[in-house]
Amino acid sequence: MTAAALTRPSPPSAAIPPEPSPTAAPSPAPPSGTIVDRGTVRHDSVRAARWSVTGTAKVTGPVDVGTADVRGTLAVGGRFSADQLRSRGNLEVEGPVEVRGSFSSRGTLRLAATVHAVDLDLAGVARIAGAVTVDRTATVRGILHAPALTVGVLRVEGAAHVPGAVRALSVDATFRETSELGRVEARSVRLRATRPNLVDKVFFHERTVVVERIDAETVDLAGVEVGLVRAQKIVLGRGCHVTAVEGTIVSRHPSSAVGPESKSPVPFGLRR
Repeated sequence: MTAAALTRPSPPSAAIPPEPSPTAAPSPAPPSGTIVDRGTVRHDSVRAARWSVTGTAKVTGPVDVGTADVRGTLAVGGRFSADQLRSRGNLEVEGPVEVRGSFSSRGTLRLAATVHAVDLDLAGVARIAGAVTVDRTATVRGILHAPALTVGVLRVEGAAHVPGAVRALSVDATFRETSELGRVEARSVRLRATRPNLVDKVFFHERTVVVERIDAETVDLAGVEVGLVRAQKIVLGRGCHVTAVEGTIVSRHPSSAVGPESKSPVPFGLRR
């Protein structure tokens, strides 16, 4: 065998193509354009930078907008996503509501799922079937029904029916109608129930505010009933009743009560 045969190069092996690198799915483009609805309209879905509704509108699917301004009646069958949402009238949403900024409602609000907003301002009647989460401030002027609340600062002027937990940095509420709260967890809690006026007394309109439990650093109560209060500093104002206390009572009105109570309805004919 010659030297050339010994140095003959071997045939090149077949090239193996490199595996394609996985690519992420492209992000959807932000909503663009403006939709202006007047009168009675119907959409399968809505996607726009700005959406204005004056009249009656129904959307069977999802809504994804930058700014929504609703004046009238709007029903949405899917998810509602917006940067800003303002409603003046009647708003109903079957899917979850996600507002990346402020959510303001004046009128009637019916939401069948969860709600998340940076700020929430409600005036009127709001019935929310899912838990509510607000990053900063939630203001309620009217009547709120919700299973649970997680907020930064909660302010209530009216009534609230929240059987689950209310978690916040601070809670400040003045109740003008019958209300019920579950467990309230916050740094500071101030709850007031307005006293019945002459008309309420004449027509026997009793107003009760019942809270299951409060865990906080400071608690200030008046006219409410609480099962258990656990706090470092507790102020018991006029007409409040607390079944059990864990903490220091720094001030107590003579009309307040601490400890178990047994109540029975006044017999008919003895009311004045």
